[in-house]
Amino acid sequence: MAMPVADEKKYLRAILKETRESLTASFAKASSSRVQSAFLNADFSRTSKALVLYSALAHEVTTDAIFSEALAAGREVFFPRLDRPRNALALCKVESRADLAPRAYGILEPQTPAIEVASLPPCVVVVPGLAFTIRGERMGRGGGHYDRLLAELPQHAITVGLAYSFQLLDDIPQAGWDRRLNFVVTESAIYPAPDDVWRGVGLVRSEGGNPR
Repeated sequence: MAMPVADEKKYLRAILKETRESLTASFAKASSSRVQSAFLNADFSRTSKALVLYSALAHEVTTDAIFSEALAAGREVFFPRLDRPRNALALCKVESRADLAPRAYGILEPQTPAIEVASLPPCVVVVPGLAFTIRGERMGRGGGHYDRLLAELPQHAITVGLAYSFQLLDDIPQAGWDRRLNFVVTESAIYPAPDDVWRGVGLVRSEGGNPR
């Protein structure tokens, strides 16, 4: 008898979270740096005018270098903040690291006013996760906040997961509300999602794996 999707996800989350938290600080820092370098060198990153980033939790791949590059290039940068009454993520524009402070679960969150998600300019949305597949499937932290945010994004948004190579699985159990990403970036490769995901956001993927 097959394990229910929720139970299977709970089991995988426990294993992957333990694996990630067992990483040494030096390994996590070096690997995060390589993942971020791969992201910054990708065409979809270099041509973006705006970014939505996340604040890393524990030994997640960080976005610090991406944030610094975006600020230096004069790009618009947004970070999520947990809106507790709605149990949903609100997006806020951030212009410096001073705009971020520890809040829910110790995660750095913006203190600036929230915007309407539908009003986001053309952008790349970077999301965390415990596991991914090369088809853009994602297993998140477990609260469902990012799945709800991904469902609200305007059609022009390009979604990207950042991951260590060991977080890339052959398959991830999926529920009806799970959202696939356009790219998954690891320290060793960039994986574009299949064409049907690009059609879902009104874009076409070229042979090089970049949207056009």
